Amino acid sequence: MVRNNEVPEVNAGSMADIAFLLLIFFLVTTTIQTDVGLDRKLPPKDTTPPLPVNERNIFRVSLNKNNELWIESDLRKIEDLKSEAIAFLDNGGNPISNENHCSYCQGNASSSASDNPQKAIISFASDREATYGMYVMVQNELTAAYNELRNREAQRLFGRDFVEMERAYFDAKTKAKEKIELKKNIYQIRNMYPMNLSEAKTNMNL
Repeated sequence: MVRNNEVPEVNAGSMADIAFLLLIFFLVTTTIQTDVGLDRKLPPKDTTPPLPVNERNIFRVSLNKNNELWIESDLRKIEDLKSEAIAFLDNGGNPISNENHCSYCQGNASSSASDNPQKAIISFASDREATYGMYVMVQNELTAAYNELRNREAQRLFGRDFVEMERAYFDAKTKAKEKIELKKNIYQIRNMYPMNLSEAKTNMNL
């Protein structure tokens, strides 16, 4: 009697199919970590020299390496930033002495603040050593100031919040005809309170 000493072969024909199924499984179920950042649209390239800006139309905000917030030349708390920015943007200018005054603004018409929100610029300078969390908090407060003013005017003119209008415009379920009207209204509000936010990264010793 002859004994067969051959080792039986393992059928690996289906291994490729199994590997392919596992690959699909991990691709579908794996969560990819994405970076969290700020949503900002860069302005188009402009080769024309900048026009001179009146100092009263510039609202200066600074963040130093110790995470201390300076508004103009005063040390302030982060909780004060939004209301200070709103007061500056919504100042309106003096209708008697200033032809550039804002007719829809509800501010104090101070001669030391902005003439018009269309001319107002918020200048934000952040130290390189300031924490990213504090930097984002400042950005959020400044954005909230613009959104509050835009919401107010959107409610006055169109009976709905500006933020809600933008959300409806980008919603795929919104009908094309409604989007045309929304786009026109959104641009109108943005023109009334344009987000003129200038950033400069500098080393400060405040």
